[in-house]
Amino acid sequence: MIARTWRGWAPTTTADAYQQHYNTDVAEHLRHIPGFRGARLLRREDGEEVEFTSITFFNDLEAIRAFAGDDYEIAVLEDTARRALSRWDERVSHAEVAVTL
Repeated sequence: MIARTWRGWAPTTTADAYQQHYNTDVAEHLRHIPGFRGARLLRREDGEEVEFTSITFFNDLEAIRAFAGDDYEIAVLEDTARRALSRWDERVSHAEVAVTL
C-alpha cells in the first residue's frame, strides 16, 4: 500500500469550507477510484492559519495515476479548494506503508 501525503494552509475564516470540501467532494471522487484504500485529513490550528495534511492510501501507483494522472506527484486541487486555501504544496510525496497497526 502507498501513502500519498500533501499539505495546504487556509486562513481560519475559510478553513471550515476547505474541510467540508474534502469531506464531501474529495471523498466522493476518491471513493470511485479502484484501489483507493482510505484517507485521513489532519487539521492543526496555527494562529490565524490552519494547516491541513491529507494522507490518502492506495493499493499501487496505478491507482494513484487513476486519481492524479500520469504526473502523479503534482498536487490535485479543484477550484473550490484553491478558493479556500491561501497556499499549498505544489507536489506531493509518496511512501510505501511499512507497518499498519
